[in-house]
Amino acid sequence: MTPAELSEALRAALVAAVDDGTFALDPSAVPAQVRVERPRQREHGDWATNVAMQLGKKAGTNPRAFAEELARRLGDHPGVAKVDVAGPGFLNITLDTAAAGELARTVVDAGPAYGRGTVLAGERINLEFVSANPTGPIHIGGVRWAAVGDSLARLLQAAGAEVTREYYFNDHGEQIDRFARSLLARAMGAEAPLDGYGGQYISDIADSVIATAVADGQPDPRTLPEPEAQEVFRSRGVDQMFGEIKAKLHDFRVDFDVYFHEDSLHESGAVDRAVARLRELGHIYEADGATWLRTTDFGDDKDRVIVKSDGNAAYIAGDLAYYLDKRERGFDRVIIMLGADHHGYIGRMMAMCAAFGDTPWVNLEILIGQMVNLVKDGEPVRMSKRAGNIVTIDDLVDAVGIDAARYALARSAASSTLDIDLDLLVTATNDNPVFYVQYAHARTVNVARNAAEAGVDRADGFDANLLDHPSESVLLGQIAGFPGVVAHAAELREPHRVARYLEELAGSYHKWYDQRRVAPFGDEVVSDTHRTRLWLNDATRQVLANGLELLGVSAPERM
Repeated sequence: MTPAELSEALRAALVAAVDDGTFALDPSAVPAQVRVERPRQREHGDWATNVAMQLGKKAGTNPRAFAEELARRLGDHPGVAKVDVAGPGFLNITLDTAAAGELARTVVDAGPAYGRGTVLAGERINLEFVSANPTGPIHIGGVRWAAVGDSLARLLQAAGAEVTREYYFNDHGEQIDRFARSLLARAMGAEAPLDGYGGQYISDIADSVIATAVADGQPDPRTLPEPEAQEVFRSRGVDQMFGEIKAKLHDFRVDFDVYFHEDSLHESGAVDRAVARLRELGHIYEADGATWLRTTDFGDDKDRVIVKSDGNAAYIAGDLAYYLDKRERGFDRVIIMLGADHHGYIGRMMAMCAAFGDTPWVNLEILIGQMVNLVKDGEPVRMSKRAGNIVTIDDLVDAVGIDAARYALARSAASSTLDIDLDLLVTATNDNPVFYVQYAHARTVNVARNAAEAGVDRADGFDANLLDHPSESVLLGQIAGFPGVVAHAAELREPHRVARYLEELAGSYHKWYDQRRVAPFGDEVVSDTHRTRLWLNDATRQVLANGLELLGVSAPERM
């Protein structure tokens, strides 16, 4: 019996009690899904729910009495061994061995679909992440968002949402001009401007711009007047830098559905349309020769200039146009992932959302990620050989590989500062979390391989009653919890919950492996016990693979 099946059985018992008048409860108060979870203490049963405490008072009765009636009704359900009432109204539910063990076959039959659900079905979500300026390699903070953002997109899709991954291409503004001036200076053999960009990559791109321009039959940009030369380095340099960023992200298993150019907002008139919409809604006023958005009406600490007195659009004007564009493209939710230096940005963005008539933290969500520190030989890694003053995606991948990099970046809450020990992530020990989980998957494959060689075939028999060892009960319970972990992680926007779950599952599997054999030993004859254990082994393999896939990490068959 899966948690979803148990949840439905609880709901059916509630509905029946409401229909026959036992519970004086409005039918609409019965939840569409009754939440069940693993009890903290294993001896309390397989599953627990506090639904009686949620609904008892609404039904005009004592929650414990409500729970006792619900326990009586649920106790007759096939697969339920017993139901105990604890404390003020908790229900502790124990399944019979066959009902619990049947999950192994359910998981294997479901395959990659196991764990996927519908909790976010019907939602169209635009998820914007990374969005690094095309003025240099992706720094370590952006790499964290790449890992977390892509994992979050996978999670949201697994929960039933329609997700569009979007990259906001910052190709408008002063930073692009500084980048072009830096390339031109380096090409001419001069030092970069004081406000420019440094690092070996600037020389590499400058050389490439010259080479590609000449190869295309264009004059060497160094021979052009300075304004024309700077424009060549701007257009070609940005294209080359962004092409490199996209390639590095692709190699990191991160691809986007939409690359949105900031410049298009200004060229298409989207900014003017956004201002006009807000003016119609009565939130725009003129003062001191500038155009202002009255964001203080929506909780911001001050009103914001959107068109400056010189007629140029302020930075927030692009945000207004971009948010409206996303909503007009049909997205129900807009999720934006930003770095730690953008924390002060939240108030004005939520005020902007409200000014358009939307609901902050519903139509617009902002996730703030904290800093990442790399440590090697006990010392912090502070700069890249290529970029000069920052640590980049190449530095991390070169040090530990893609799997370890993605896993390490996704296994901690993005809202907390993260220290990554590069030495630990290349060790083949249980202290290395990605090795621990991947090794568990490889072990399941090896067990199945050895079982096949010994003549153990799943198709020849399955008896769920034979999964009666305490280690099997624990492992089945862990497997049963996977869909709930996926749904909860998606709703909370926290991929790290999947990583931590996988580590617990791996631990339960390793303990089971130490206590129960799948392949026969010595003169032992192949029996349904071996075959049934193989089902459990393969169910664990499937869940480990499904979980690693959500994190964009490979599930190796050999280690």
